[in-house]
Amino acid sequence: MGAYAALAVGLINLRYQTGSDSNLSKSLVLVIPGVLILGLSFTSAGKNWMQSKNAAAISLTCGALLLAYSFFV
Repeated sequence: MGAYAALAVGLINLRYQTGSDSNLSKSLVLVIPGVLILGLSFTSAGKNWMQSKNAAAISLTCGALLLAYSFFV
């Protein structure tokens, strides 16, 4: 759900800030991690890794940082 949320927020940001400077690069900061994590969830190795405690800590940290970034951009 977090990957989908990052992807959705990035695409919404891209649309609502049309015309502003470096909008694409700012939105891609949100879209790329979302796409990577979403794609990782479709592989068996990715599913196994996501069930570990390290993955949970990394995901929560990155998710919180991306969420904060989305509000400041």
